[in-house]
Amino acid sequence: MTEKTSIHKEWSGFFFFSFLQITQLTGFSDPVYAEAYVHVNQYDIVLDVLIVNQTSDMLQNCTLELATLGDLKLVERPQPMVLGPMDFCSIKANVKVTSTENGIIFGNIVYDCGGISSDRNVVVLNDIHIDIMDYIVPASCNEQEFRQMWAEFEWENKVAVNTNLTDLHEYLQSLLKATNMKSLTPEKAMSGECGFMAANLYAKSIFGEDALANVSLEKNMAKPEAPVTGTQKNAFGKGTSVDKS
Repeated sequence: MTEKTSIHKEWSGFFFFSFLQITQLTGFSDPVYAEAYVHVNQYDIVLDVLIVNQTSDMLQNCTLELATLGDLKLVERPQPMVLGPMDFCSIKANVKVTSTENGIIFGNIVYDCGGISSDRNVVVLNDIHIDIMDYIVPASCNEQEFRQMWAEFEWENKVAVNTNLTDLHEYLQSLLKATNMKSLTPEKAMSGECGFMAANLYAKSIFGEDALANVSLEKNMAKPEAPVTGTQKNAFGKGTSVDKS
């Protein structure tokens, strides 16, 4: 077993418990290998970046340079490191999140070989995409509050249902899971077998933004294999729009 393989096995074992949350930033054939464990907290993102020197050279001034797109802000720039041949290190970077929007973290790893400052090397990193769904949580409100928010929000978006699912209840549950929303319509009102279903959905972001949806679903009961059809209307507002006092 080579030393390079040994390093990869050691670190892959260390991160095994969270492998689904790892983003590979460079290729295994690059002179510097990097991968990031992305931990999403309530208002910030912590990147724990593994950097491996896969060369026989001493890498000086090895720096992780990061930048962001969207409402993300890098709190502190990581300090330069020195990596010996086949050496590795872990660098933490904190990114603040200021609103519920998709964002991108991108950057490079730059380093000097053998202390020659003119011999500057750059390895471009793969982008890290931050998903809006990490900041959406199911929430509740009464029917009056729902109607008031829907009327006050500035826009709504209508989407046609496109699915291979054939059961109305199964489609609604898959929608709730995919959107992190909660159904406000009582279960009793949606029980039984019929060819129509309507429900109001609601969620809030960790920043106090409201997300509303209304789904109207249809099913041709004469054709059991026919997919669910219908429409979904969405509305999204900045901040809490309803005075609950």
